[in-house]
Amino acid sequence: MFTDIQAVIIDLDGTMLDTAPDFLVAINGMRAEFALAALTIDTIKNFVGKGSENLIQRVLAVDFTEAQVEQHFDAALATYQRHYLAINGNYSSLYPDVIEGLQAMRAEGLRLACVTNKPLNFTLPLMAKKGLDSYFEIVYGGDSFPRKKPDPMAMLQVCSDFNLAPKQVLAIGDSSNDAQAARAAGCPVLHVPYGYNHGEAIQNVDTDGIVETLLEAARLITR
Repeated sequence: MFTDIQAVIIDLDGTMLDTAPDFLVAINGMRAEFALAALTIDTIKNFVGKGSENLIQRVLAVDFTEAQVEQHFDAALATYQRHYLAINGNYSSLYPDVIEGLQAMRAEGLRLACVTNKPLNFTLPLMAKKGLDSYFEIVYGGDSFPRKKPDPMAMLQVCSDFNLAPKQVLAIGDSSNDAQAARAAGCPVLHVPYGYNHGEAIQNVDTDGIVETLLEAARLITR
C-alpha cells in the first residue's frame, strides 16, 4: 500500500508527545484565576486537538453559558497562554519509540514535516526541548495558515514545499482531524492508538492502518 512514499507528515500532540499533563497544569492555572474548579486530565484530553481557541471555548463551556464564554474568552485565552508558555514541555513526555521511528524514517531518506494545531510559538520551543526539531525540515502550527486541520491546507502546502504528489506523502496522527485532513489532501494516513481522539475510539476513524509506534510506521514504509 505504501509504495513510493517520499515524505511523512507527523502530528505532535498525542502522536509524538504526551502533552496532556502540560495542558492540565496550564488550563487549571487559568481556571484558578477565574475562580473555577480544576478539571481532570481525562476531561482535558477530550478537549485537545482542534487548536487553542477551541480548547479554551470548551474549557469555559464547562461552567459558563455561551454568552459568558464569549464575554470571558479573550482574557481566558491570554491567561491560558501565559500559563502554558511558563511550563511548556515541563510535564510532557515522548511516547515510546518516537525518536527511533524518526531516525528510521530519516535513514530511509524520507523527508519529514510536522503539522500540528498547536500555535507555532508553543510548538517550536517544545520540539527543541524534547529533541525533535532536528528531524524536521518543515514545521507548521495551527496559526501558520488561515485554516487548521481537519482542513487540508497545511498538508497540501507541505506537498508543495517538497514538490511531491499527495499520494507520495504519508500522514501520521492520533485523531479524526488528521484523517480528515489527509483524506481531503489525497495523502495516505496512519494512526497511533494512544493519543487524544476527542474521546472517541481510533478504530472508528477513516485510516489506512493503526500502528503501535512511529517505529512500526517506519517499518511499514521502508522503501
